[in-house]
Amino acid sequence: MKRYAWAMAWLGLWAVSAGATIGHGQRPLPTVDLKQIHPSPSNPATTIAFTLSGELFTVGHRPKVSLKIYNVLAQLVAVPTLEGSGAVLDGQALACSDPSGCTFNAYWDGKVTRTGQRAAAGVYLYQLVVDGVRYTKKMVVMN
Repeated sequence: MKRYAWAMAWLGLWAVSAGATIGHGQRPLPTVDLKQIHPSPSNPATTIAFTLSGELFTVGHRPKVSLKIYNVLAQLVAVPTLEGSGAVLDGQALACSDPSGCTFNAYWDGKVTRTGQRAAAGVYLYQLVVDGVRYTKKMVVMN
């Protein structure tokens, strides 16, 4: 575990047990829900869904969103694309007209960006960054 501690710290994966409290006059953070991958880890292509609450889009604000896939050494493996537009999710400003929020789907073809080859079997981390706030989950890729 010591060997990979720097990678986990860099990706913001340390679990902190301190509870967040909201003081008088402060608003809670907007809701961001990063979902688990589907259809399955044995399928080389996968979809990653995430939901952004309507509070993120108030007064015409367009949150900057990035979604990246890393290996356990914190090396960038791939940057998925946004389904529908095909835009790479790297600092992409998203829009939503629904006041309750929108769900977006990102697509990863299962290939490593640098080499174009299929990603090896193993554990990968996918990290969604919305206006500088990180949300990270783990996925297992099986060949």
